[in-house]
Amino acid sequence: MRGDRLAHVVTWLVALCAGAVFGVASTIAHSFTWGAVPVGMVLAAIACSGLLTSLRLLTDDRWSALAAGIGMLGALTIYSGRGPGGSVVVPMPAEGEFPFGYVWTFLLAGIVLVAVAWPDMAKLRRMASGSA
Repeated sequence: MRGDRLAHVVTWLVALCAGAVFGVASTIAHSFTWGAVPVGMVLAAIACSGLLTSLRLLTDDRWSALAAGIGMLGALTIYSGRGPGGSVVVPMPAEGEFPFGYVWTFLLAGIVLVAVAWPDMAKLRRMASGSA
């Protein structure tokens, strides 16, 4: 039992670090556009969704997806503030500009929320087959 608990904790820590890496990369790249198409935000959303989905499917554990989501949101929060040199990765939008930073903040939070709150389909199938 002790080794099983240790494996869970290590998985959560690795998921937290992976989420932080994806959060940093996505936060830096989210504002890249190609003409009017927000390519960076689309690719960042796909990457973060893919990581969270794969964690839910591979570990069969919503806690690992939550740990990765916390890493992503933590990286977003850290990189959204003013850096020690005064630089800002996610700047405030100018008057009349599209607010990429705001959209990315809520989009990432929504992705994490959906991935963590998604019901466990295997458990539902087991319950349905057990009652039949």
